[in-house]
Amino acid sequence: MSRIGKKPVAVPKGVEANLNGKDLVVKGSKGELSMTFVDDVDVKLEDGKITVLPVGETKRARSMWGMQRTLADNLIEGVSNGFSKTLQLVGVGYRASIQGNNVQLQLGYSHDVIYPIPEGIDIKCPDQTTIIISGINKQKVGQVAAEIREWRKPEPYKGKGVKYAGEYIFRKEGKKK
Repeated sequence: MSRIGKKPVAVPKGVEANLNGKDLVVKGSKGELSMTFVDDVDVKLEDGKITVLPVGETKRARSMWGMQRTLADNLIEGVSNGFSKTLQLVGVGYRASIQGNNVQLQLGYSHDVIYPIPEGIDIKCPDQTTIIISGINKQKVGQVAAEIREWRKPEPYKGKGVKYAGEYIFRKEGKKK
């Protein structure tokens, strides 16, 4: 039994949700998102609440139940509040800046890394060592953050690299004489 799947998704004021068969379209102050539910779940929109139920007792239906409910909740959260991730650059000479529609990263390579900003994503650099990625699609925001972090993951000896804000880096002790 899915504990998350049992909870209905509340549609707040200012958000308009339309359910047409298995297609859900959500409009809010930040934009519009849509998704299609899988055939293993049944969806109902009543009294400003979206309820997701499994169709049968198959393993796939039970595993999709909670996930589909969470995806619907993410749509509503995205169009009403949006999502954001903060990256921090740790290391001597590591910098980030916005150049037009690209993010220019200096990460200790012999060349600058140029990352094009995808559509629907807003990236800000309040200072040279902080990158704030925001948007209405949670998956896209996380994907962009992961792609930028992939250029230089934090290493365990000095902690240098691109890390998420609040991320704990497991530190190792260096060589001893």
